[in-house]
Amino acid sequence: GEAGGGEGAGAGAAGSTAQAAPEGAVATLADDGSHRAAYETIMDWPAFERWLAKIEACELVALDTETTSLDPFAARLVGISFAVAPGEAAYLPLTHVGEQAQLPLAEVLARLQPWLESPEHAKIGQNLKYDQHVFANHGIALKGVAHDTLLQSYVLESGKDGARGHDLGQLARRHLGLETISYESLCGKGASQIGFEQLPIEQAAPYAAEDADLCLRLHARLYPQIAAEAGLARIYGEIEMPVRDILFRIERNGVLIDAAQLARQSHELGSRLLQIEQDAYAAAGQPFNLASPKQLAEILFTKLGLPVKKKTPGGTPSTDEEVLSELALDYPLPKLLLESRQLAKLKGTYTDKLPRMINAASGRVHTSFSQSAAVTGRLASSDPNLQNIPVRTGEGRRIREAFVAPAGSVIVSADYSQIELRIMAHLSGDERLLDAFARGEDVHRATAAEIFGVSAQEVGADQRRVAKVINFGLIYGMSAFGLARQLDLDRGAAQSYIDRYFARYPGVARYMEETRMKARDRGYVETVFGRRLWLPDIRASQQGRRQGAERAAINAPMQGTAADLIKLAMIAVQGWIDRASLATKIVLQVHDELVLEVPDAELARVREELPGLMTQVATLKVPLAVEVGVGGSWGEAH
Repeated sequence: GEAGGGEGAGAGAAGSTAQAAPEGAVATLADDGSHRAAYETIMDWPAFERWLAKIEACELVALDTETTSLDPFAARLVGISFAVAPGEAAYLPLTHVGEQAQLPLAEVLARLQPWLESPEHAKIGQNLKYDQHVFANHGIALKGVAHDTLLQSYVLESGKDGARGHDLGQLARRHLGLETISYESLCGKGASQIGFEQLPIEQAAPYAAEDADLCLRLHARLYPQIAAEAGLARIYGEIEMPVRDILFRIERNGVLIDAAQLARQSHELGSRLLQIEQDAYAAAGQPFNLASPKQLAEILFTKLGLPVKKKTPGGTPSTDEEVLSELALDYPLPKLLLESRQLAKLKGTYTDKLPRMINAASGRVHTSFSQSAAVTGRLASSDPNLQNIPVRTGEGRRIREAFVAPAGSVIVSADYSQIELRIMAHLSGDERLLDAFARGEDVHRATAAEIFGVSAQEVGADQRRVAKVINFGLIYGMSAFGLARQLDLDRGAAQSYIDRYFARYPGVARYMEETRMKARDRGYVETVFGRRLWLPDIRASQQGRRQGAERAAINAPMQGTAADLIKLAMIAVQGWIDRASLATKIVLQVHDELVLEVPDAELARVREELPGLMTQVATLKVPLAVEVGVGGSWGEAH
């Protein structure tokens, strides 16, 4: 499984204590000093049969894999570890290089397969989604995943002060007061790091067995705390654990990419970047390196005499994005530089890179979704990150056009409409806001009518734009200063807009004040479903940090509830697909949207059922709305 935390307790002692212990066992991991854990290394069939009988009889077995790679699609088994009780664990080495006779991989897996694939035999692990991929690479469908300590920690202490991470080493230190054997202490780090399969078995075994052992110990410490709180038990048992399995399937499905189309886009972006470079030289009156902050500052502030907006910690004028954005309003060169940066990022991150990430075996791109990266409960996508493809620019939207459906299928996108505003209406209970949603009005138009004191019919496009910025801005705790900057107004005008908004929507103002007070009181806020979002800085003496935490306190319940809803939608949609035995697949989850690959023959049915499945996952004080789009590509489906 995971590369763990700190230096190994008793890692060096393994050799010296092995003689006294029973054959194949290694004593390590001093617990509280009262007993030492005895770990076993399974090297022959009698030992294997003994452990197979143990795991088959055990109510909950901790399971961990050691592998050749961190990439879940490339990883192959090096060994498997099990723990059946705290301190009672074993490592089964399978493919360590150049080592004494290990049990043969194919035969071992054939013997273990019935237990691994049994839904009745409960298993626990740390980030078992990864191990599930590893077993799938060997043709085994892991079933019976009952618990995951990564998700337990995440549900219990996401964002909590002092809870800096959720990997096994950090959890063992935080909750058990134990130092673990670290991956780096065994395999080295950086360029000289060796693969786990290169490790001698006597070094690998204590590390691997310890991972499984710690998992059981952590479960005994963490799970009772979750079970004792109805809201947390619901988030863990009814949202995070079921979604874990759906994410495994989405990752396995992958998404089809049109590499030729991306190559064309790369070529066009390259030509455009060369043109921008020439235009920038002309605007600067000389050639220079667009990527050098030093040369940039020299040209912008010394040669062209543009106003310095802010300085770097070193005292030199800053050329960061914020500064360039401000200068771009009045001067041509900063505008060109911004455009160049945006296009270079698109080219480097997506059009050049995505075709190289196509899996040779499946012909698709397989992203990884992390459930524990974002404090709010949102999923994070990596390798490649598909959530950051910009949709505001034409070039960004075109990248989505390269996400395609195979022949005979289409891409269907189902998106919750204005979800955070609806949640704001639900949480604040503001009558005017609830009323606008209940009547199916355009909420930005309704807000504009309230703020500008005109009828909804008389609202102009500019007034609606102002209302939209205020509606979304207030969700994020935007100040008059932020609003003024976004709408290019003076602060007085921005403040009067905010005052008028709160006068017309007193429920929202009350909700915000109550939320700030509650957050200061408890140190956390909650989503509608009971997810806890901790705010370590809510009582900070430093004003900036405290205000940041107050803004987060207002926004987190909305973002977190939206995250819970999309996860409930994934569970509902996948459940329906399974029950109806459809060939439709969920291929992506991005923000408030599910992206599906749907065979033509199933399209009518999916279009008809999808909105209902997604809007009925929860009953809020406002109706939920889902927009469904269809096309040959993700871009077209929008």
